[in-house]
Amino acid sequence: MNMSTVAIDLAGVKKSFGDKVIVNELSFSVARGECFGLLGPNGAGKSTIARMLLGMISPDAGKITVLNEPVPSRARVARVRIGVVPQFDNLELEFTVRENLLVFGRYFGMSARKIEAIAPSLLEFARLESKADVRVSELSGGMKRRLTLARALINDPHLLVMDEPTTGLDPHARHLIWERLRVLLARGKTILLTTHFMEEAERLCDRLCVLESGCKIAEGKPDALIDEHIGSNVIEIYGGDPHQLRELIRPYARHIEVSGETIFCYAPYPEQVRVHLRGRADLRVLQRPPNLEDVFLRLTGREMEK
Repeated sequence: MNMSTVAIDLAGVKKSFGDKVIVNELSFSVARGECFGLLGPNGAGKSTIARMLLGMISPDAGKITVLNEPVPSRARVARVRIGVVPQFDNLELEFTVRENLLVFGRYFGMSARKIEAIAPSLLEFARLESKADVRVSELSGGMKRRLTLARALINDPHLLVMDEPTTGLDPHARHLIWERLRVLLARGKTILLTTHFMEEAERLCDRLCVLESGCKIAEGKPDALIDEHIGSNVIEIYGGDPHQLRELIRPYARHIEVSGETIFCYAPYPEQVRVHLRGRADLRVLQRPPNLEDVFLRLTGREMEK
């Protein structure tokens, strides 16, 4: 990847806290204008990576470059062109929606007049026009999240670093955030997104890095990863003796995973599997297309833990 087109570059990055390795020999690059996802369960190292990119903590080894600036040595310079949506909202609850934008803009050295001039467009983007003079403490969780996103755009950043942006939101609020992020991508913004939501990663990310215990276990486009590691329909089987069922359907499956009491059968010709399960009242059988959860299960032997 040409460095002039790279927004983020990590090379051999390591980070430990005490004896616990959090990030282990991690390397990846993010192109300008793309949405790149860090996908993994809690404890995989996603938030630690985001904090290192922002210069909040230093790596033990390796090299980090953000917007052509070495981090952490010139993180302050890079952060001027970065918008951050933290995992947990840190809004001023007793201030109004508009006042939150005014206060945050001053951190970037912006004049009150300039902030006042762009605040209406940010409120419109976040669909909070009617809430401009409402205290943040009175907003719903989804509204607070949209305000946090609008606030991150106050400096018209080149790069957005978003740490678990939709955790805790209901499906409707989550879809609203996704819609707003698509608008930003269409405007040419670069987004680094950490998430443990498979659907979020599949819907938004151009490419992603799948993490487990601080290690990269896969990287690529979501559909390419699914094709490479799964490449067939998935049949989920609940009930019965998993190990007995495994032997029954083994001849017709490309691969089988047993997770708890559930069998995940990856079968190019699912009817061959289903015909051997007919008449089994003790079983519940679900057939569906493959997804990123299957990739994680295939690579690690366990389901994604939230």
